[in-house]
Amino acid sequence: MTQMEPFILFELAGTTYGVRSRFVQQIEMIEDVASVPNAHAAVEGVVLVRGQVIPALNLRTRFGFEKIDRDLRSRLVVINAGTRVVGLIVDTAREFLKIPAESIQPPPEALTGLSGHYLEGIATINERPILVLNLDAVLDLEYEDGRQDYGSGARALEQQP
Repeated sequence: MTQMEPFILFELAGTTYGVRSRFVQQIEMIEDVASVPNAHAAVEGVVLVRGQVIPALNLRTRFGFEKIDRDLRSRLVVINAGTRVVGLIVDTAREFLKIPAESIQPPPEALTGLSGHYLEGIATINERPILVLNLDAVLDLEYEDGRQDYGSGARALEQQP
């Protein structure tokens, strides 16, 4: 029997990404984001979500895409990755899909650099590629270009909820 795993899908710069639904706490519209001084460039600030202050990580900035103004479709995908809760700012998030485990293939060898580090694998469903995120890598702001210290922005993501 094929093992299916549920994913939350979101779009970023015209590409579909997937996150295992067990890590997604909730999806919210983006309200006010309070800037944090000296934060990593990808940390847009902090947001208040159901009484909890969490860091908001802009995935467009994190992945090196052009930053755009948020609109009504923009969403905050709140991730609970064990020891930390982080909001991922994405272009849109509205889809839930069960993906067969065997349809997730490792990233191609050409993507083994920094960009491939963010990917756990790539699934193709109905001719549609879905890039499955490696959340540990995405949330690790100290891992970039071999450098290990990005200052307070990286530590902001390490805060306990």
